[in-house]
Amino acid sequence: MTTKKNSVAFHTLGCKLNFSETSTLSRMMEKEGFEKKTFEDVADIYVINTCSVTDNADKECRQIVRRIHKQAPESVVVVTGCYAQLKPKEIAEIPGVDLVLGAAEKFNLAQHISEFTKGDSTKICSCDTSDIAGFNASFSANDRTRTFLKVQDGCDYNCSFCTIPMARGKSRSDSISNVLNSAKELASKGVKEIVLTGVNLGDFGKGSQGAGVSISMQEREEDFFDLIQALDAIDGIERFRISSIEPNLLTNPIISFVAKSKKFMPHFHIPLQSGSNHILKLMRRRYQRELYQDRVAYIKSLMPHCSIGVDVIVGFPGETDTYFEETFNFLHNLDVSYLHVFTYSERDNTVALNLKPVIPVNIRHQRNKTLRNLSFMKLQYFTQQHSGQNRKVLFESADKNGMMEGYTDNYIRISTPFRKEWENQIIDWKI
Repeated sequence: MTTKKNSVAFHTLGCKLNFSETSTLSRMMEKEGFEKKTFEDVADIYVINTCSVTDNADKECRQIVRRIHKQAPESVVVVTGCYAQLKPKEIAEIPGVDLVLGAAEKFNLAQHISEFTKGDSTKICSCDTSDIAGFNASFSANDRTRTFLKVQDGCDYNCSFCTIPMARGKSRSDSISNVLNSAKELASKGVKEIVLTGVNLGDFGKGSQGAGVSISMQEREEDFFDLIQALDAIDGIERFRISSIEPNLLTNPIISFVAKSKKFMPHFHIPLQSGSNHILKLMRRRYQRELYQDRVAYIKSLMPHCSIGVDVIVGFPGETDTYFEETFNFLHNLDVSYLHVFTYSERDNTVALNLKPVIPVNIRHQRNKTLRNLSFMKLQYFTQQHSGQNRKVLFESADKNGMMEGYTDNYIRISTPFRKEWENQIIDWKI
């Protein structure tokens, strides 16, 4: 048993879910007596919460470890998150890594640190995906004006390109009562906006209901629609956003409810991945593009001002020029506001590895650039449509070279000279 270290720094790679979990880990460590430092400071312990959606996240993890090892060679380096669950032995071989924690051990960080002595061989604490059970509630706090609240984890889908089910296990959720308690706690801290996050958010209600309580998949008594109705009724939080929701789980009742709600913002982020039905089938997605088109049309019929973001993957195996052109044309004609474009990268143990033809990397990058240009034009057009309108902006507290930023209800980013009195305030703003 080693003497407890007295300072810890965190770095997060990947999604909003990771940010919420890192923030929770940080609070847990502070309660154990650790001093939190920024990642640029010299700390006794560095914790990297990793992602493994793309190759870039893997490479970035390696670069960060090298930087820490050079800056603070006596410090303990802990790697956790999806990459740590999927490839613990690979991470353990990176010079400078001391401790690798899989998905089931992430929230036992303080215990593992207390039992570790610098100079020991790299310790791996991982588990089989089937052993990942229970739900660990998380939210980000004191990091951003908008707080990410985790309400769901894991995924039961089997998309041919994705490793997340292998990294996070089966779909499971918090209970609505626990989520409401978290929301009330955040309201007491002065939080104005909560972003609901999860791996497959629309699947809320499946799996365990709250910490460590397990139910069968057939016994679901709560669903995502129940959750948003309950949240809409609580006092203290002025804004809610739905971070990302699968098109087949985004039902008309959910859309209609958001359209009428004063608290749920007119903003959806809906993964598409491809505008070609042939590629969607190869990806093992659970919808065709016609359903996606119908969802967008219904949203716009009720909320013409609503912002709609889209995830799309380019360069997937089998995506010929013709199929990519289908995706481009589909998105070009679709009334959406912006795109998040991902370049396909091969992931071990996925079905997509066996699909042909493989698209050359240079073509994948060309297609990424083409869709990013389209995204830029769509965002410009969406913003210009609201020019002259008055909308409510929640300004963030960060002073960025004399400027501050905030987002309208429909997710248009506003930048203005910094004013202290506007921090974490909702201001009427003419665009």
